[in-house]
Amino acid sequence: MKSMSRTSWITLAGMAALLILPPLFLWSGNEFYLQLATRLVILAIAAVSLNLVLGYGGLVSFGHAAYIGIGAYAVGIPAYHETYGGFDSIASYDGLFHVALAVGISALFALVTGAISLRTKGVYFIMITMAFGQMAYYLFFSINEYGGDDGLVIDVRSEVPGLNLDNPLQLYLLSYVALVAAMLIVRTIINSRFGMVIKGAKGNNDRLVGLGYNTYLYRLAAYVISGAMAGFAGALLGNFTTFISPEMMGWTRSGELMFMVILGGAATTFGPVLGAVIFILLEEILSSYTIFWQLPFGLILIGVVLFARGGLMGFLTTKWRKP
Repeated sequence: MKSMSRTSWITLAGMAALLILPPLFLWSGNEFYLQLATRLVILAIAAVSLNLVLGYGGLVSFGHAAYIGIGAYAVGIPAYHETYGGFDSIASYDGLFHVALAVGISALFALVTGAISLRTKGVYFIMITMAFGQMAYYLFFSINEYGGDDGLVIDVRSEVPGLNLDNPLQLYLLSYVALVAAMLIVRTIINSRFGMVIKGAKGNNDRLVGLGYNTYLYRLAAYVISGAMAGFAGALLGNFTTFISPEMMGWTRSGELMFMVILGGAATTFGPVLGAVIFILLEEILSSYTIFWQLPFGLILIGVVLFARGGLMGFLTTKWRKP
């Protein structure tokens, strides 16, 4: 029987800790740490989705937070109209409707913007994805009906059959299961023939085109899947915070997702999750000492890039490797 690799052991240990520790914090009376873990896991889903195009596909998307915002508003807007009237026939607190709306609109937005963005490459791709993200930001910023820059409060969380999202433990477990599913989906995609083309296009796109592969369509499909997954994360985030605003889809939020992927280790299954854990913990610790916490965090990130090839996952899997 083939023994498990060090990467597999780290992944299993990390996911086991995320499953066991937060409920223990709640039962010990430290609900704050459960709330922190819920935010962490939801952002990890978005980081895993970004890793599909950034880590495996080599596409540096600087507007990925837009999908989180779209997913969150897909929860907030129907709930707003259900509370204050307007579209009662189609809008409700139905969680399945919210998820379908979040995933569908995010996928459509990714399809339209990706079809344009993927016509470019390099720094031009980075800038155009950021531009589309900022367009979404300013769109919701300008709609006063939904709070504009003041944001929108979600009075009632989504109603999911068999679950009560007002229960913090149930919301966390739902988010955890969604994270596991996201990791498995990305892993399955990458290990398929479709994924091989995505990784091959990252290494040498011209050669794959010469072999007859339409890499543009492959990359567009991956971009749409990534956006849809991030939209689902946004729906969870909206239910978690019960407050949404355009600020959650700004370019700085997209940068934070990129930091998570790079910090943990791009093109790895558990890397984005580990990056999200370290990012959230460092943010909480450093911000308790100074409002300029981004400066020491930036220095830490530079150190990881320079001295830990492959991010923290690369460091952990090679540090004690036998010669």
